[in-house]
Amino acid sequence: MYRKNVHLLSIFNFLTGFSLFAPLAIIYFSRVSGSFALGASIFGITTLTSALFEIPTGIWSDRVGRKVTIILGSWSRVIALIFYAVGSSYWWLVIGAIFEGLSRSLYSGNNDAFLYDTLADNHLESEFHGYQGKVSSTEQLAMGLSAILGGIVASFSFHYLLWISVILGIAALYISYQFIDPRPRTHTSSNIYAHIDNAFRLFIHNEKLRLLSLASIWEYSINEIKWEFSSAFTAIVWPLWAIGIARTLPSFGASLSYFFSGKLIRKFKEIRILLFDSIFGRVVSLFAYGFPTVLSPIILAAPSLLYGVGSVSEKTLMQKEFSDHERATMSSLNSLGGSLGFTVMSIFLGGMADIMGPPKALVILTILSLPVIYLYGLLFRKDRQSNISK
Repeated sequence: MYRKNVHLLSIFNFLTGFSLFAPLAIIYFSRVSGSFALGASIFGITTLTSALFEIPTGIWSDRVGRKVTIILGSWSRVIALIFYAVGSSYWWLVIGAIFEGLSRSLYSGNNDAFLYDTLADNHLESEFHGYQGKVSSTEQLAMGLSAILGGIVASFSFHYLLWISVILGIAALYISYQFIDPRPRTHTSSNIYAHIDNAFRLFIHNEKLRLLSLASIWEYSINEIKWEFSSAFTAIVWPLWAIGIARTLPSFGASLSYFFSGKLIRKFKEIRILLFDSIFGRVVSLFAYGFPTVLSPIILAAPSLLYGVGSVSEKTLMQKEFSDHERATMSSLNSLGGSLGFTVMSIFLGGMADIMGPPKALVILTILSLPVIYLYGLLFRKDRQSNISK
């Protein structure tokens, strides 16, 4: 069973990542809405919707099943893409954003738990980092390939771009029906409020998980909106048709990073990778955004070589701390914090970009992300003390 699920998940992630539209979304949203602030608000609405549904969908996944949750997420994504494709006004984009947010909340936590439970059914949970890296690498590869094509297609028509994305979304929906559900682990008779309370208490009482979660939320809140906004920055120094290339380079780098993450984690350990990744990424961002040139988009691709292994490291550490019965719910609680933070930062960044331009706004956002280094530093120090005591 696990081989089929892993194979299908790789294909599913590839189809999800192969979105011609995503690399140019901020440009499209800003054109339809009339400003960077309103364009960025679509991302904020998406994440706010995702935040509202995070806990219910996490509980749904733990109690009803992983496969049906993926199917519902795929349906929501197709509907979102259709509303984006029609895109006759800002409000069509808003409706699309709501369905996309619902889709993200259904995938969030569930898909990682689906892979972990699939492996656990075959006593392979210790290999989660290796499998997670490989199935995630296909999504990044697809993002890189689609970014090149997206920039070319967009130079002719944004509408073609969006309707092709709808077709690819339907293909991913078909794949979602082919998965095999792993063995359920939640006591379905348990009280829902007790289920949430148990998950929340683990965050409160587990110091390692608490620090990991806070760093993850802060990281996601800022880095994700920087990524979504990167095309607006690239459009200042590169022509429209070349913007896809700027998204391709980091996607290919992340794909390689994901693919080799298992080997890298075994050699360097998760927390060391996270600490180095957080330092390197911020140094590069401050330099590229602070001194924008035609080389900036290429320089910004460098941290992607650590993105995949960093993401897998974070997920691996968290999955080790999560409980079996609340695995998806705990992941959703963490995602809830990230979604709320992203919503705030998207509004902040859009407003700042309208006032002072994308480069300066992105520098300010990078500075606000520096405390993440401190949080990973605390975890690194605690890990070293733990190893010495042994």
